Amino acid sequence: MRTLCSSTLIGEALLIMFAGLVAMQLSDVSTTAIWTVSGIAMLLCVLLCGAITRPGAVAVGWALQLGLIASGLVLPTMYGLGVVFAGLWWCSVHYGRKIDEIKAARAAATA
Repeated sequence: MRTLCSSTLIGEALLIMFAGLVAMQLSDVSTTAIWTVSGIAMLLCVLLCGAITRPGAVAVGWALQLGLIASGLVLPTMYGLGVVFAGLWWCSVHYGRKIDEIKAARAAATA
C-alpha cells in the first residue's frame, strides 16, 4: 500500500504546485494566500508519504482529497482533477491493501 499511496501523493503534490501557479495568474485570490494554502497542502502530501502505514493516515489522505476537490472554488478545473485524484487515492488504498494481503499470505506460506 505504501508504494501506491506514496506515488499518488507525490503526483498530487506536483498537481498542487502547478495549480498554484495557474491560480496565481487567473484568480482574484492573493498570491500569499494561494502559496500558503498550496505550500501546506504540498508539505502534507510529502509528509503523508512517510506516515501512510500509521493509523489515521488514510483518513488524512481522504481529507486531502476533499480539499483538492474544494480548491475548484478558486480554479474550476480542480473540480475534475480533484475527482480524478480521489479515484486514484481510492485505487491506491484498495489495491494496496490487497497487495499487502497477498504478500503476507505468501510470506506465511513460505515460513
